[in-house]
Amino acid sequence: MSHAAASSRALDVIQLRSSQSWLYVLFFISGFPALIYQIVWQRALFTIYGINVESVTVVVTAFMLGLGLGSLFGGRISRTALPLVPVFAIVELGTCLYGIFSLHFFHAVAHYTAGASSLRTGMFAFALIVIPTVLMGSTLPILLAYQVRIVPNTGRATGMLYFVNTLGSATACFAAGEFTMRLLGMSGSVRLAAALNALVAISAMIAWLRTRHLESQPNSAGELQPTPRAGDYLLPFPIGITLAAVSGFIALGYEIVWYRVFSWATGTSPKTFAFLLGSYLAGLALGGFVVERRCHRPLTRSSQLWFAGLMLLAGNVLGVLVSPLYGFMAIHFHEHIADPLALLSVAISAAMLGTTFPLVCELTIPPDRRAGEGLSFLYLANIIGSACGSFIAGYILTEYFTLIGVSTIFAAAGVLVGIVLMLRARTRRTPTAVLALAGTCVLAFVPPLFQNLYERLAFRRVVPPFSQVVENRHGVIAVTGDNITVLGGGVYDGRFNTNPRDDKNLISRCYSLFGFLSRPPRHVLMIGLSSGSWAQVIASNPEVQDLTIVEINPGYLRVIPRHSDVASVLTNPKVHIVIDDGHRWLLRNPTARFDLIIMNMTFHWRANATNLLSREFLELVRLHLEPGGAHFYNTTSSLEAFATAVAVFPHAVRIGNFIAVSDQPLVFQPDRWRQRMANYFIDGHPVLDPAVQADDRFVNSIAATAEFVARNPNDPRALFFEDESNLRRRLQGRTVVTDDNMAVEWRNADVERF
Repeated sequence: MSHAAASSRALDVIQLRSSQSWLYVLFFISGFPALIYQIVWQRALFTIYGINVESVTVVVTAFMLGLGLGSLFGGRISRTALPLVPVFAIVELGTCLYGIFSLHFFHAVAHYTAGASSLRTGMFAFALIVIPTVLMGSTLPILLAYQVRIVPNTGRATGMLYFVNTLGSATACFAAGEFTMRLLGMSGSVRLAAALNALVAISAMIAWLRTRHLESQPNSAGELQPTPRAGDYLLPFPIGITLAAVSGFIALGYEIVWYRVFSWATGTSPKTFAFLLGSYLAGLALGGFVVERRCHRPLTRSSQLWFAGLMLLAGNVLGVLVSPLYGFMAIHFHEHIADPLALLSVAISAAMLGTTFPLVCELTIPPDRRAGEGLSFLYLANIIGSACGSFIAGYILTEYFTLIGVSTIFAAAGVLVGIVLMLRARTRRTPTAVLALAGTCVLAFVPPLFQNLYERLAFRRVVPPFSQVVENRHGVIAVTGDNITVLGGGVYDGRFNTNPRDDKNLISRCYSLFGFLSRPPRHVLMIGLSSGSWAQVIASNPEVQDLTIVEINPGYLRVIPRHSDVASVLTNPKVHIVIDDGHRWLLRNPTARFDLIIMNMTFHWRANATNLLSREFLELVRLHLEPGGAHFYNTTSSLEAFATAVAVFPHAVRIGNFIAVSDQPLVFQPDRWRQRMANYFIDGHPVLDPAVQADDRFVNSIAATAEFVARNPNDPRALFFEDESNLRRRLQGRTVVTDDNMAVEWRNADVERF
């Protein structure tokens, strides 16, 4: 070869490597909008179809199926003669175009599918997201097929692509948690994601135009290392498919377990999912990078297989220890230290587990023109395994096993698979036996480490054990050791009390409401059951003829019978309890009308609280009220929630941190209220006795306060009640909560102090 030809070949190598680096950067950026879309689209679909476990399952499964089909689509394309980088650019551009109009599509479909069944929900969810998820799922096999033409090493190519794209997705999660959802809302976040897709598409085309003349030349970069022979591969393709599926199954099972733990510890903050997913994806990305680095070295296939087994074993041992480690750190460190350390442990465990998929690709797929198609099948198996792990862990195992049981099941499965891989490598027999024994011993001693975990995470200190803990697929409910307070999802969710004199749960707000109603509350809908105290008070009202309660978690039906104050509400013939998402139930029952809709909901800052506080939800509620009917609900003192209420309804009154709204004026009628209270009995016992001095003072104080506010609406001493005119004056300029801006969740909203 002449000196000039050698120089030209060297220049070609430099240009190819430059193109390769640019594609890595672009694939990193491509991972960012993919996760933004996932977070926003899942959120939009949950708003449409509800957030009960069935809807969550079908929506997540639809996402997974779309990605799996996309991998097959990309694998088939990778075998064609089409230029792969322009195909990648077209895929990004198609995702961009869909993203721009996606929320409009979702809202249009929602109008025609309101209240769909679970089966139809799955069909519509899949139809809405199949196009973009197929496009997103196709990019990895397309780029892998392109990369192995430059560097004929499947492990290196898969590891680096997996690393950069997953790292981009992890970055998107942290950005969504801190910035995009708070500043841009759903529509703004989608526009940002679409702009990034367009940037990637244009940049990829520019990079390809600069180097396309090299694609027809012999692979210069490939001369740097020989292509392994087919016989060098330890794993037959069926075993590779199985391992890809098993690794996805275990990894997503852990994610479900970790989310339950972190959700409980943070009170289901909306940032929890984003930060946990970001840490999980960052760990997977690091695992891909480790594999890429290892594949630079002349390691034997047996060594790679042994390393894959070691990482599975170690990742599962750490994975099962994440929860008790978090509990230990929660009581010994400030939350600003404990929470990041717990997320770091998730990332390290995920990094170990994340080495499996690229290593399986390295051990299974020859780096030839069919590499992209081979990857597509492994990727599909990994996604199917992930979907099964999510479904089985989140929908089945959590219904029948406690957190300890679910964690141990996945850890045992992962450790067993890791040991099998290490033994199959037929090398390092003594270290394998020692590590296998150590991993098994750790699993044997895991259950005691979970003792009082929920108590430590909820209170961040040592407290008496809970008297009752109910775990099911819908979440976790606990009752404090004194049998007074209920916790749902890790935060206060009510107390057992119906006595207005012993007002430890401010039940006086419920009794006071009846003085403002312009029509008798004969037909009542209650969204949320919790301790059953409010339901007991409403059902015992002699004017109430029927009470429909919609509760998303049936676990409360196991808590209430153990407390005498509220137990009878479950057998009251007036009461009909439905297990469903409140938003979805209203959509499914468009003809239902009520005199009163009451909602003692959770804190406004929790994940998905917007679904019950937004303008759109209040407009839906308004359609279900009889003329003159009222909606009475807990704002948990959010000024944005108060502002939204008075923006939707013409009449309002504040009762503590609750607000009552109606299309008719809400005026306190003291004489009528006194009469109602005099006739109020719960379980055959009068709520108040006028002959008792304390009861008489309670009645007179409520009536006097309401009358004082009516005469002096602007007086700052009127703390418990506040009339409509003063509310509107105080709330001018406040943000109205919408499904799009989610103003009560992602922002540090102002609250009213009483």
